[in-house]
Amino acid sequence: MGKRLAFMGAGAVGSYVGGHLSRAGADVTLIDPWPDHIDTIKRDGLKLEGTQGEYLVHPKALHLHEVQSLFKDPVEIAFVCTKSYDTVWATTMISQYLAPGGFIVSLQNSINEERIASVVGWGRVVGCIASSISVNAYAPGHVTRTVQPGGPGYTVFRVGEVHGRITPRVEELAEMLTAIDSAKATPNLWGERWSKLVTNASSNGVSAITGLGGKDMAQNPETRRLSIQLAGEAIAVGEALGFNIENVRGLPPSVLRRASQGDREAFEQVEANTLKSIARMTDEGRPSTGQDIVKGRRTEIDFLNGLVADKGDEAGIAAPTHRALVQVVKEVERKEVEPSPGLVDRVWELSGVRPVAIAQLAR
Repeated sequence: MGKRLAFMGAGAVGSYVGGHLSRAGADVTLIDPWPDHIDTIKRDGLKLEGTQGEYLVHPKALHLHEVQSLFKDPVEIAFVCTKSYDTVWATTMISQYLAPGGFIVSLQNSINEERIASVVGWGRVVGCIASSISVNAYAPGHVTRTVQPGGPGYTVFRVGEVHGRITPRVEELAEMLTAIDSAKATPNLWGERWSKLVTNASSNGVSAITGLGGKDMAQNPETRRLSIQLAGEAIAVGEALGFNIENVRGLPPSVLRRASQGDREAFEQVEANTLKSIARMTDEGRPSTGQDIVKGRRTEIDFLNGLVADKGDEAGIAAPTHRALVQVVKEVERKEVEPSPGLVDRVWELSGVRPVAIAQLAR
């Protein structure tokens, strides 16, 4: 915990991870363009709440115009925690204040390591997946976790090098993150990345168009069916690209793919797993894209379902449900339609996919 850490992007994930590392004794600086958030942290501290207890911590916090002050004490590990569309400028800004031997960690949705490498080179890039961490920034200086910790039964943080070797720096970073939740160094960063993308792409946009939180989506048969289709398509694309996809929410990728194709046994296995997962959820939990719609912010949909569809085109694997979901999310973003569970039907209509009816799959 002796290294100087900076979090470029102190939204929900950046503040939660940075806040808990600060609580564990690390030298943490949070940087964000949200003025009220930074001002609140400076004045009152950062309030961490939710399923891991309640804490008030006091990490250093900087507005963007104050980042130049870091030239006095360059940072050794910089976490980029921004939205994917802000990756390049955020990396460019913080890269000027990296200490010799320092590196940048992508702690983001989507797959942004190449964007970061375009600024600092591949040798200074590490990837970190926060799997099912589920945190929300409800108000300035206030972040809440809305699912139970993974603990020994589910590894939340997976840290990896782009070349796949286990190095001292990823082992050190994984050990550091155990102060928050379970963590490991992985030799399969890209498979872990695609697995997280499958998870995000099968839930985030669905929350955005329906207005439902994670628990309500898990309890709704129609949103579950759409999520299964999205997962199956994303897995097919990832496999065509050659990724060794890790389990998705505890299930082998092959099960989700078969379920999306109408295999009854696989469908029932996915359904049982989804309903079991409700035990970790709270009523307040909402995927980040759904949070963006509530807050009137730009979403990352082009970097989630849009990425799946684009990579599918490259690999010759159709992902029509992803393409349709991108269109409907953008309609909601532009306020052409209001979020509603009924928009699930519009996604099916636009995609041209005719899924096997739930009644035919369920016993």
